[in-house]
Amino acid sequence: MTGVAVREGLAIEIRERYSDVAESRWPVSVDPFPDELLSSWLHRLALANGIAPRSFAGVLGLGNGMWSPRLDLHLPRHVAALLADQTGVPREAIIKMSMTGCALIPLLLPRRENAHRNRSTWMQYCPLCLADDEVPYFRRQWRLSSRISCFVHRCSLRDRCPSCRAGIASFDQTELRPQHVCARCSFDLRSAPKTSVNAASRRLERAIADICRIEVAKRSPTIKNLVSRLLHAPVVAEIRRAKRLTSLSTATRIHCFHTLTTRPADWLYSKEEVTVAHRRRAILAAGGHGELIAGFADILERNQESRPSKHSPRSPRDADLPHLLEAYSRFI
Repeated sequence: MTGVAVREGLAIEIRERYSDVAESRWPVSVDPFPDELLSSWLHRLALANGIAPRSFAGVLGLGNGMWSPRLDLHLPRHVAALLADQTGVPREAIIKMSMTGCALIPLLLPRRENAHRNRSTWMQYCPLCLADDEVPYFRRQWRLSSRISCFVHRCSLRDRCPSCRAGIASFDQTELRPQHVCARCSFDLRSAPKTSVNAASRRLERAIADICRIEVAKRSPTIKNLVSRLLHAPVVAEIRRAKRLTSLSTATRIHCFHTLTTRPADWLYSKEEVTVAHRRRAILAAGGHGELIAGFADILERNQESRPSKHSPRSPRDADLPHLLEAYSRFI
């Protein structure tokens, strides 16, 4: 039932409940962006349907607090089914945005709200990526403690609002504001100052990211050992009062990576695992898997040029040796 009441000159109209209006499907659906984190998509979905993120938890039948970051780690089947039914987005695409079942879960920044500058917060972001986005969103890779910079803009990631020093709290937003606006002080995160990370640290970070990507793709049995070694990187860097990488703020992890560039790289592999050690050592030395493939391709091309043969068939003009080697590496 609807009705209109007038009090002190203001008209108050009782409308239908949201669930009654949108029984079969929510009015608006939004498509996921590349590498978008589930919680980021949920916040955008809530705003598109005229609901503040904090209230959207109730629509999904969830409690308060960090409800959306919880779903990043564990997405119940009934919630995934509800989201798929109400949005038309395939259930597989929704599950893919979460970190459920990911071998790198131990490397995710923990869910906590902490104001201490030397402590971690659950989410990082690149201000320039948010500024470049047509619709700003948060990436899955930004939740990894092993990431300290943006590979696109070559600047450091941030894990706090530079204005109020609070962590990202889009899940707690009570107003219809986009998630790149700080829920605590309304600062536009796209305006955060750009800070740099030295080339050696970025090179190490890229190599580690490539090693993780390859071993996850291969479902290598050594991935747990790799994760353990990364988690204990602060011990190698001799950072006081820190035993795990996930306990550090972005700024402190940048310092950790800088220190690691001055240490021998054998902290990341075991000499007993000859094949694994060789692959990790080669990627670290090259500064990344892409650089390793490019260097190998350059050696082969120079070798071919130095040994011409009239009887050797020529490679097709459109053959790209680095790309061929990259494709081949996916199957070995």
